[in-house]
Amino acid sequence: MFMRKLFFLSTLVLAAASAKAQDLRLNDLGYFERQGVNVLVYSNSFNGGFNDEKNSGIEIIQHGVRSIQGGAVRLNNTPEQWDLVPLMTDRKVDKEKGTIEVALRYEDYDFDSRVVVTAKGKAVEIAVWLDKPVPEQLAGEAGFNLEFLPSRYWLKTFTMDGRLNRFPRYATSQTITRPNSEKPRQFKGFKTYDDRGTDRFVDPLPLETGHQIMMATDAPERMVRISSDTELRLYDGRMLAQNGWFVLRSVLPKGKTGKVVTWTVEPHAIPGWIREPNIGFSQVGYTPGQPKVAVIELDKQDTPQPNASLYRIKDDGSKEKVFTGEIKPWGPYFKYNYVKFDFSSVREPGVYYIQYGDTKTNDFLIDEHVYDKITDATTDVWVPIHMDHMYVTEGYRTWHGEPFKEGYLQAPESDHFDLHSQGATTDTKYKPYELIPGLNVGGFFDAGDFDIETGSNINVVQNFIRAWELFKPMRDETFVSQKQRYVDLHRPDGTPDILQFIEHGTLNLVAQAEQIGHMAQTLSNSVLDNYHHLGDAASITDGLHYDPSLKPYEVSADGKRSGTPDDMWAFTTRNPRLDLQAAGVLNSAARVLRGYNDDLAERAQRQADRLRAEAEELLKASKPRRDAQAEADFAWLTGNNITMKLQIALDSIPMKDEAYKQSLRPLVKEFADYVKGFDKDNPYGVPIGLGNWAGVNMILNFGIAVNYAHLYYPDIVSKDEIYRVSNWLYGCHPYHNYSFVAVVGSARPKQVFYGNNRADFSAIPGNVAPGLLFRKPDHFENFDDWPFLWGQNEGTIAGNTQYIIFGSAFKNLQ
Repeated sequence: MFMRKLFFLSTLVLAAASAKAQDLRLNDLGYFERQGVNVLVYSNSFNGGFNDEKNSGIEIIQHGVRSIQGGAVRLNNTPEQWDLVPLMTDRKVDKEKGTIEVALRYEDYDFDSRVVVTAKGKAVEIAVWLDKPVPEQLAGEAGFNLEFLPSRYWLKTFTMDGRLNRFPRYATSQTITRPNSEKPRQFKGFKTYDDRGTDRFVDPLPLETGHQIMMATDAPERMVRISSDTELRLYDGRMLAQNGWFVLRSVLPKGKTGKVVTWTVEPHAIPGWIREPNIGFSQVGYTPGQPKVAVIELDKQDTPQPNASLYRIKDDGSKEKVFTGEIKPWGPYFKYNYVKFDFSSVREPGVYYIQYGDTKTNDFLIDEHVYDKITDATTDVWVPIHMDHMYVTEGYRTWHGEPFKEGYLQAPESDHFDLHSQGATTDTKYKPYELIPGLNVGGFFDAGDFDIETGSNINVVQNFIRAWELFKPMRDETFVSQKQRYVDLHRPDGTPDILQFIEHGTLNLVAQAEQIGHMAQTLSNSVLDNYHHLGDAASITDGLHYDPSLKPYEVSADGKRSGTPDDMWAFTTRNPRLDLQAAGVLNSAARVLRGYNDDLAERAQRQADRLRAEAEELLKASKPRRDAQAEADFAWLTGNNITMKLQIALDSIPMKDEAYKQSLRPLVKEFADYVKGFDKDNPYGVPIGLGNWAGVNMILNFGIAVNYAHLYYPDIVSKDEIYRVSNWLYGCHPYHNYSFVAVVGSARPKQVFYGNNRADFSAIPGNVAPGLLFRKPDHFENFDDWPFLWGQNEGTIAGNTQYIIFGSAFKNLQ
């Protein structure tokens, strides 16, 4: 009897200890954690440059996916990207008390609040404290918000105070309109909406209200229970903006101080949950002779398997195990542990998949030709779709009409959005709001937006020139008519596409030089409500010249002018360094275009010479003891970026003698050690970015440098090193194993990207995603069901043309 009682008591103690171990606890990294759940409290703060980027505040990572964010005092029912966000002025972590406290401030309203998060068993208590009441102008507007990723919750059920409901797949709730005077100020006083002269803004009504909500009752991996004595209001942020999230909100009471709002938030954790292994491998496949190493990402609670196997799918559809190899540990890297599976010895061409425990990959190829077409989608589809000032079609589809027929106005003095500004003087002969003729020609849309970022376009033309001069790609899959301002995809016209892309980019750079007198900072939107435009670029503006003498939305009798101030602006503050960069590119473009478009080549050369001379004089005036051209030519000799230093040096080899090549050998040896050093830095062996924009550009730069270091110094840099970057791009990376290049990769490239078609939850073929966004202190992510987070999903024209360089060099070394 005594033994039975002892056993029973021991069981109770063990059970209690186990339950206690499953409570949320503050870990050494400063966030709350239990198995299957992480609660971050301002590990990542809001960004003042773009405001609410949907990756800040209180963030909840549930079963490996960050599906909840934004916990903060906000001024809107469903905040948009350009609505004001609070500045975090202080953050205190008290591990002994199990609390994290942050101080938040709205400088525009002299409004301070504190948010205190406390561990309460399997839940956290979130409390809002006020030392002074809510300012009168924000009474009824300020509230505590928490936002939920729509793609994780749509079509899932929820209950509010016991009433059953379902999250809508598409935004279909109700709205009201309110006077503009009642809307809190937006970023720098801009407006995200066009009220069409009504002087009213749209405000969503709640889907439900109550005091206790259970979300995703039919999906345990994303289930959350939230309760409060203050009324909870559930909104659908997509009613105002396609990138809006579901919002749960409690309005702060008027005239009160102290602890004014308290929520209890309990994210459900599946008992004993362990994340499924992520087997990183190249979705494109492998050539027979290259290294083939899968990197397997494991939950830190997981026990590694002793081995993994490779299966071949035979011609009759049956499967056979062809190789079993030992799993070799690499170790911990941020949140997870990593092991590796080397199957380099398998060389026979065929269709294969990897089996590790119960986890099986999709199939991939081993074949000599797996890399032959890796850049085709980018050059055939993505690039021509981003040609500005052209009507672009593909088969039955019109991608966009001819944008900005009315041209560009001189920007007035402006502290603008998207990091743009115009100085107190225009640096041109044009007055503010005056039409600058001739700018609506050539150029490429920057990314998911429809502006022309001049610095990016300079890089783009340079990338195309490098591709042309290094590889002479004769691929012709695009019809381009500058006379008709017309582009048709998949229609050859007898001219290599890359040459036409060089021409198109050069046309805009030359036009800027001729019409403005120097390079514009950007050709961009004048008003915020058309900056976030989704759809046909030609419909951003009304196509009519802006006439301030007309009333808003009024059209002149001749039908050529309107009172709608939607015309694009040219930001013309002069930057001689930008002019110097443009001069170098225009000089190269003139060289390439001779014999194809001699008139443009002559204009480009003339402007290159003028811009260089003027830029050097301007730079000498600001730095009289330094020669600007020498500074540009020998920039690679200074600084700590060895990849950039080496690439600039390697680009000069074809123009130099053998002595120059030999002089670079010490730098190449240093670079080779730098490359190998990444094997100790992370399990993937590449430079991984940890900023607010994922690091694919840095990785592509790295890959290009490795390619050319091997080409010129094969005794120092092995060909095997080149595959580091291709493996990463095509699926061997953290979080998931999808290819970061749209439609490139056997069965599983990424499906959704941040492009100008992002509202369709689709991808423009050939787009290259920035990749893995790092959430401090230890979480990588790349959403493939929510395209709107640009830092991980937006391809840029400079980055994608950089990919063309890497892909072309990589293919040529196979």
